[in-house]
Amino acid sequence: MSLFADVVRWFLDPAHYQGSTGVPTRVVEHLLMSGAALAAAALIALPVAVVLGHYRKGGAVAINVSNIGRAIPSFAILVLAVQLVGIGVRPAFLALLALGIPPILTNTYIGLAEVSPELREAARGLGMTGRQVLWRVELPLAAPLIMAGIRTSAVQVVATATLAAEVAWGGLGRFIIDGFSQQDNVQIFAGALLVAAVATLTERGLGMVQTAVTPAGMRSSKKGAGLQGSLGSRSGVKAA
Repeated sequence: MSLFADVVRWFLDPAHYQGSTGVPTRVVEHLLMSGAALAAAALIALPVAVVLGHYRKGGAVAINVSNIGRAIPSFAILVLAVQLVGIGVRPAFLALLALGIPPILTNTYIGLAEVSPELREAARGLGMTGRQVLWRVELPLAAPLIMAGIRTSAVQVVATATLAAEVAWGGLGRFIIDGFSQQDNVQIFAGALLVAAVATLTERGLGMVQTAVTPAGMRSSKKGAGLQGSLGSRSGVKAA
């Protein structure tokens, strides 16, 4: 109970909310790093996955290549990046980018590739062009799974952004790293709670966005679960 009481006192101390090392500054740093990595991952993964999913070609190769980011531990990528670009923001960004791409690419490809061929043909029978089929039929139906990939990627990136502190960057990981160096268990625990809180809020917020972009007929939890399981099993690739 002593540790818990000390952590509560740590959070109630106004000194921890002031200056360049205060909680608000560290939260902003953490979110900026995570947001930049997630945006870059989406800019890379979404166009590739949309094209491959629309034409149903090359998806397995692209997914396997992108999953290298999952197979290699983020800390290992961080260490390699430090050797290439030095310490600071760049190695942390590269490690988070490698982690963020696979869920977005995998889910987007599966969501588009597994749209019913009958629906595609019906749309073309109505006179739609290939681009119109993509924008009016495929993307709306794939939107829940695409958003699920972005949601998974965001939570992983936010949670792993604590590693940025290992390479002299800021963020909430600084509380944990500094706590270890100072043998301050209270600060370590407080930092871990802050990371968990930010990751949870990220997951809940993007969960609401996912619900909002899901067509009304697909919003049932059972239908959503069935859709994702069906897509994963039919494609042979597990959705994130």
